[in-house]
Amino acid sequence: MPTQVKGMIFDVDGVLEWHGEVCPGAVDTINALRQRGMVLRFLTNSTLKSRHSCAERLRRAGFRILDEEVITALYATAAYLRGLSPRSCWVMLEREGLDEFKDFQQDTDDPEYIVIGDNRSEFDFDHLNKALRLLLNGAKLIGMQGELVDRSLGEPELHVGSWVGMLERAAGVEAVYLGKPSSYVFDLALKTMGLEKSEVVMVGDKVSTDMVGAEAFGIRSVLLRTGEFDERELRGGIEPDVMLDSITEVMALFETEEGAS
Repeated sequence: MPTQVKGMIFDVDGVLEWHGEVCPGAVDTINALRQRGMVLRFLTNSTLKSRHSCAERLRRAGFRILDEEVITALYATAAYLRGLSPRSCWVMLEREGLDEFKDFQQDTDDPEYIVIGDNRSEFDFDHLNKALRLLLNGAKLIGMQGELVDRSLGEPELHVGSWVGMLERAAGVEAVYLGKPSSYVFDLALKTMGLEKSEVVMVGDKVSTDMVGAEAFGIRSVLLRTGEFDERELRGGIEPDVMLDSITEVMALFETEEGAS
């Protein structure tokens, strides 16, 4: 790991917690990094949790994390929409995540943007067919993130990218995706850290989102063989700067650096 690392961006599912359980050593590692004065951010592709509910869940699990240190795909999408100042939007989403979009004009009949998160039970024929017709009539499509399958709860589940991709193909449109590996969400995190790219490292478990996103954005990366790690994804040519077996090994990177100096 190169010198002058002042900040770290951590994935959540598969790095801090997995299948509802805290990953061994994760709390102690985050605490130790804070003691070093490390600037930390927590970046997740979740579209079911607001940044507050995500941070609160982690706090209940024992982590010392502030709301403003968390960047969810939900939060990133809302920030992106604010930059567009849309006339109206139809946000297809469930649960408390809708709190991030309370300032937008909601319109399910003639929206300027159709914004898709994890809508679960509402992804039925009637709603998806209505979305298709609106897209064919000129509505623009935004996907909160592009992952096809989610394994964070145990059994594989269709994820946001599957539904957005279906509508893209059916309507002949191209969606904008905001979650990892989009550079937009990495840039959003970096701007809140007050650091340069050369001073920040991404720590994640998934090559196709965490590592691909870090490489495209131009920051260094640490890949953990935990959570959704799949060695086959490395055949695509992505090369993390460091690979570790556990989050507990992160602190050893700094010990090695200090010993060498």
